[in-house]
Amino acid sequence: MRVLFVTSEAAPLVKTGGLADVSGALPSALRRLGDDVRVLIPGYPQVLKALGTFKIEAFVAAAEGFPDFRLLTSEFSEGVPLWVIDCPLLYQREGGIYQDSMGDDWSDNALRFGLLSKVAAMLGSPSSPVEWKPEVVHCNDWQAGLTPAYMHFVPDSAPCVMTVHNLAFQGVFPPQTVEELALPEGSFHPHGAEYYGNLSFLKAGLYYARHVTTVSPTYAEEIQSEELGFGLQGLLKNRSKSLTGILNGIDTEEWDPATDQALAQTYSLVKMTGKAANKLALQKLMGLTVDPAVPLLGLVSRFTHQKGVDLVLEVAPELIATKAQLVLLGSGDAVLQNQAKALAKEYPGQIAVMIGFDEKLSHLIEAGIDLFLMPSRFEPCGLNQMYSQRYGTPPIVHATGGLVDSVVDCTPDTLAKLSATGFVFSEMTAQGLLACIQRALVVYQDKKSWGKLLSAGMSKDFGWQASAMKYHEIYEAALSTKE
Repeated sequence: MRVLFVTSEAAPLVKTGGLADVSGALPSALRRLGDDVRVLIPGYPQVLKALGTFKIEAFVAAAEGFPDFRLLTSEFSEGVPLWVIDCPLLYQREGGIYQDSMGDDWSDNALRFGLLSKVAAMLGSPSSPVEWKPEVVHCNDWQAGLTPAYMHFVPDSAPCVMTVHNLAFQGVFPPQTVEELALPEGSFHPHGAEYYGNLSFLKAGLYYARHVTTVSPTYAEEIQSEELGFGLQGLLKNRSKSLTGILNGIDTEEWDPATDQALAQTYSLVKMTGKAANKLALQKLMGLTVDPAVPLLGLVSRFTHQKGVDLVLEVAPELIATKAQLVLLGSGDAVLQNQAKALAKEYPGQIAVMIGFDEKLSHLIEAGIDLFLMPSRFEPCGLNQMYSQRYGTPPIVHATGGLVDSVVDCTPDTLAKLSATGFVFSEMTAQGLLACIQRALVVYQDKKSWGKLLSAGMSKDFGWQASAMKYHEIYEAALSTKE
């Protein structure tokens, strides 16, 4: 099947979050199934720098308020063709892909990602400037959300599949943006792209796409509720028959403790000695008291309210009182960052904090800690809980979204069935988190039970093959379903 995969970021070219990981891995997995998948992405400096050799596929002149651009083709991971929108006016700039160096959204983001959607729609329509024609256009998150809206008003366009990676980010802009982006007037309507008087890129995608997916089965249910629907729950409820949750996979080659070069020593389920070596290396590197017996907990996350980092900081003193250690890696909210640094200063040798992000260190933390903390208030899918299980590090997670879909709570029953892989709590409070940690530490002291827990987690298959097959089935359904 010919599929155009439209995304605003893709690892390893350019990454700000989980969308990039999916965009880097899913097209390759679909390609292995035999689908002819091509990735469309804006021509940011990082992307153009990584291109190497490329071919100019088309030149499109300025029209309808959009600047002219070139469509370049190259090769992505595992032979996946990459199509790049080369438009220096919109994409060639210093700073981030969504924000400037001061952390403010680019003022022309509507135009920047309006062009991404417009090009995707053009490629999926009969008037495409290139010979290759997709049978399905797969759009990801709000940045590609206008694609289905543009295509809805062009006869004989390919059907669209829309994937929501995080409903909290919706791409909402003033009403005059409709005219600036040359959207058909009929699209700016409550039954369309209009959202409380403004234009919503994401709502447009959710309304006009042939099928909607999101990144875990539980999150697909949660976004139909008022609590996590962010104002779109009514639309999503109405679309429930064409809404599917598919759990993300992970890159099992990059995240493999048996081959991971970021580790102090590799290890596997049949030879676990290397895990202790990584704990020792992590304690030394982060200035923690070197002690193989002390339970070491860790967190790798954006420091935000959503991720529950405030709860981890709140329980840290009580956690340290149990003789445990804590290592934190991440950045985000300045207040949370300062609180974390203050705790590290107050408890030297017991709490270590690194503000920022270090890919190599994140791998060492996954391998070196005993328990991974992931108390997100909501989590569409999450990947770290999967990395943790693969690395023999049981995760402690809140019962939400992809976390509850991918972690089996450790109970006497699940331990006996050899299915337990981590610890899950429901009460989203500091005490709820602390009680779950304390429950985990009791199991940690029982080496036989702990071994069962690690074995079950490391044996799970979090690869992309099964999820890719489900996406392929969605594409087939989209093709066979009439609007």
